[in-house]
Amino acid sequence: MNAPKKKAAAPKPAAQDIASEIAPGQSIELLKALHILTREGKLNQDSRRKLKQVYHLFQFIEKLLRELPATDAGLTLADHGAGKSYLGFIIYDLFFKALGQGRIYGIETRAELVQKSKELAAELGFERMEFLNISVAESTESERLPERIDVVTALHACDTATDDAIAFGLRKNAQAMVLVPCCQAEVAACLRQNKALQLARTPLAELWRHPIHTREMGSQITNVLRCLYLEASGYQVTVTELVGWEHSMKNELIIARYTGQKKRSAAERLAALLDELGLGSLLAGRFPLPATVRA
Repeated sequence: MNAPKKKAAAPKPAAQDIASEIAPGQSIELLKALHILTREGKLNQDSRRKLKQVYHLFQFIEKLLRELPATDAGLTLADHGAGKSYLGFIIYDLFFKALGQGRIYGIETRAELVQKSKELAAELGFERMEFLNISVAESTESERLPERIDVVTALHACDTATDDAIAFGLRKNAQAMVLVPCCQAEVAACLRQNKALQLARTPLAELWRHPIHTREMGSQITNVLRCLYLEASGYQVTVTELVGWEHSMKNELIIARYTGQKKRSAAERLAALLDELGLGSLLAGRFPLPATVRA
């Protein structure tokens, strides 16, 4: 009697299959150092998801960088809430490294992550990367950053850190901003406290009666206000998905390109929305508008 055949083992991913998921020219050593690839050069499911997000965002950023006019000093990019600086390292590796000029600044409040990023940049010879252990808000006044920054990025900068990144971009005359907001809580807290004033006795108040709805409404309203503020400040704004919702729930991508055409209608709608929703306290701090519009 013939012995039963053993079930064939599932085939392991071929090296070329993994290579097809990595951008051409990408440093394998960098991906290993960032723990996106294992020591053996393999990808797990979490790493695939992370790499997919970063690469997709890089495609948007690369397009913006290529649209900007060349300068003698090269382009500058500030990455806010940099964390382990996955995004900054990959942008440098795939775009800035070959140029031989330009500089990336990673801004992060956790000192240990800043130190590790400095060490990795030195190890890889990424000489035109700098890492600052300061908050997004502090970076606006920091003398360690140049007067002008061409592109501002903020990937999952929590709550008001995205607004601080926008304020930084405006102060630095940024030609483009790429924002993926996260965990917006400030507006939701104001909705709970003020009950949206004029709307409190209308059926629209049902939109934030339950806490989970308040949170989601606050998030939605926050990003609408941000887009209007950017348009009022002279930017053309596009809002889209970063990746499919199956990969991340923090998925709204705001891309702003400076045109210099400040939309008065956007400023007026921003002021009207803040007034209607009882969020006037945010006007001076988060969304400062000309006095003629506020009136």
